[in-house]
Amino acid sequence: MFIQKTNVEGLAIIEPRLLKDARGYFFESFSQREFEEKVRKVNFVQDNESMSSYGVMRGLHFQKPPFAQSKLVRCVKGSVLDVAVDIRKGSPTYGEYVAVELSEDNHLQFFIPRGFAHGFAVLSEVAVFQYKCDNYYAPQADGGISILDGDIGIDWKIPVDKAILSEKDTKHALLRDFKSLFDYHIDLYE
Repeated sequence: MFIQKTNVEGLAIIEPRLLKDARGYFFESFSQREFEEKVRKVNFVQDNESMSSYGVMRGLHFQKPPFAQSKLVRCVKGSVLDVAVDIRKGSPTYGEYVAVELSEDNHLQFFIPRGFAHGFAVLSEVAVFQYKCDNYYAPQADGGISILDGDIGIDWKIPVDKAILSEKDTKHALLRDFKSLFDYHIDLYE
């Protein structure tokens, strides 16, 4: 696997090593040993998958401590614009984001550690999205930042009139009104 650096500490874009021939391709989508050597130590405990149609926007979600989650995400069918926003109090990149297109063609994966809000927008007719999480889902710990927060300035590549949002996702706070529960100076993995 090849790791692409981002401008926000902790986020990693991962490009797998593809082996192609006349039959198709093969790649190792996850290796615990290699991930820990090149990204960080993590113990994934839950895998999730969603299917969405064009224009669906999910996020910007996180789980509040002590149920915070790191995620390793990828799109196995179609394409999405995947975004992580730094919500770690005291971080030099607080409020900044990294956006990456994940698709069945580029096979990229995106690692989002604890302390980030995460969301995606479906750019293709249909997208199947998978994520590995290092903590179990806890509904009482759900949190979010508005996916349409203009102050963050994300270009979701979807016209607003074509965006499909859940009712829950339309009620999240703007970043400027958000009181972070994540501290940049505390290792959330201990």
